Amino acid sequence: MTDATPRAATLSWGVKQSFRGYVEGSGGTIEAGAGATRGADGTFAFPGDPAEGLTLDADGRPQGRVGFLGELKFQAHGGMLSVFMADPALEVGEAGAFITVADTPSRTRRVPLAKLDLSKMSRDDDGDLVIPAVMAMEGWQVLGDHYMGGTPIDPVRLKLAGG
Repeated sequence: MTDATPRAATLSWGVKQSFRGYVEGSGGTIEAGAGATRGADGTFAFPGDPAEGLTLDADGRPQGRVGFLGELKFQAHGGMLSVFMADPALEVGEAGAFITVADTPSRTRRVPLAKLDLSKMSRDDDGDLVIPAVMAMEGWQVLGDHYMGGTPIDPVRLKLAGG
């Protein structure tokens, strides 16, 4: 399926279920804001940036870059664990496919958080794209040095408008 027309998309992602469980299990908090919302299952939904759209290659895989809006804050242990991530983007290039995030409230720096495996992408019963993910090599910096590069994390889901 070729779809070169940019389409609105929503990113749904839990980041890492065990990380969410750890934060809340230790009495910490998780906040979603600036457009991001948290679902009953603990995952987060990020609306697509209205200035951008997702395009698919001839094999139906995402290509190029598409940004999403919202921010997450994870805090525990009286602030000793404090993680901020904002405005995720799906970026596909020569080095592979990644979810990058701004890792400070100033949003001046972007870090690859998740490496995506487009070769194992599938569609769920709703037609959403489901893409397996592992922690990117640089991603350990974002989640407070708890997960090494290559550690499996929650899959990324993309809901396409009209799809």
